[in-house]
Amino acid sequence: MSSMFGKPRASSERPPQSPLPECNLAILGCRGAGKSALTVKFLTKRFISEYDPNLEDTYSSEELVDQQPVLLKVMDTADQDGPGNCERYLCWASAFLVVYSIDNRKSFEGCQRYLEVLALHARGCQRRCPVLLLGNKLDMEQYRQVLSAEGMSLASRFGCLFHEVSACQDFARVQHVFHEAVREVRRQAEWSLPVRPLFISEERPCPPVATPLALPTHHSLATCTFNTLSTVNCKEIPSVAQAKLVTVKSSRAQSKRKAPTLTLLKGFKIF
Repeated sequence: MSSMFGKPRASSERPPQSPLPECNLAILGCRGAGKSALTVKFLTKRFISEYDPNLEDTYSSEELVDQQPVLLKVMDTADQDGPGNCERYLCWASAFLVVYSIDNRKSFEGCQRYLEVLALHARGCQRRCPVLLLGNKLDMEQYRQVLSAEGMSLASRFGCLFHEVSACQDFARVQHVFHEAVREVRRQAEWSLPVRPLFISEERPCPPVATPLALPTHHSLATCTFNTLSTVNCKEIPSVAQAKLVTVKSSRAQSKRKAPTLTLLKGFKIF
């Protein structure tokens, strides 16, 4: 009821909540690999093929990954022909998605330079960030220049995950790759925790007065007494349980009536 009828309006404010954990994901790759198309596909389920390659933006999306909420921030970088001015994302990102186009060998060769830069950065700062190698434009299979085995070999060489997707056709695969980056960040955070001891000991105090225990004398043996000593009780700490990972689709509203007007990357709009 409105306050004009003499009754106070019910408060619609929700109780304050703790901030969502954040995951910063930088999309790297040569020009034309499809970085912006992948970002738009993930955020809006739409595909737009033309973008201004000189624009670089960062976008946020609240996601539900394995039933755990996370604020995923995506930086769509705009490097021209290879790594340049890398500090802007090397110190910011908690995970990296390195993209090439399967129908463009030059973009695949450029990925190797990005992976080398990331490896050198991880070695220098002693902080390992998850890296995913992604072959885009799977819908251009008839024009393929880079075999899947080549992508898997390069990913194995640098110790990163490998996927192939199509930003044009398959939203589920694109979403899986972005969510997999969040999972890798969570796993890395768990591995970085200090190792807990497997056992702890509890020392029980001795009684104030030792109780003598007398042994019976047989065949003229001397009588001996033993004092009760403190005992040590060991308790085993259970190992950390491994959570089962289940892929859960994002719960963003897809209705045009519910969703606000979205300003897309590179100046495009969806109504």
